[in-house]
Amino acid sequence: MKSARQEKILELIKNSHIDTQEELARQLKAAGFQVTQATVSRDIRALNLTKVTGSDGRVHYAVLREEEVRILGDKYARVLKEAVVTISVGQNILVIKTVPGMAMGVAAAIDGLKWPEVLGCIAGDDTIMCVLKTNDQALEAREKLSGMLESYA
Repeated sequence: MKSARQEKILELIKNSHIDTQEELARQLKAAGFQVTQATVSRDIRALNLTKVTGSDGRVHYAVLREEEVRILGDKYARVLKEAVVTISVGQNILVIKTVPGMAMGVAAAIDGLKWPEVLGCIAGDDTIMCVLKTNDQALEAREKLSGMLESYA
């Protein structure tokens, strides 16, 4: 079921400009899949989907292919710089505010950094909750991210 659902997601984003998880969930339900927002969110991450700006200026989901992930390197820092508004710490959790529509892209960039202390990120439209293993690691991660933002100022 998971593989069929993920194949359908790829088909949907290839054939139409889907810009929200809610819209993706609606289209999956219309295609006969029973999904929750959490399931859609996990599928988006598993499929390396990110939001991109189309030629029409509208933001929509697209597949970030593996070779693109390897090439990104410095681009992670650029995505962070261009999209991050604030980074706050609450114990072992970073709450990262972004410009509207960019939270998924920033969460993908953070995941792409492959920091072992990051347990995972959950992204909405403009907010990310990034869970770290310890409170101290959350403070360190905020400093590392802030340093990346400053180095590309």
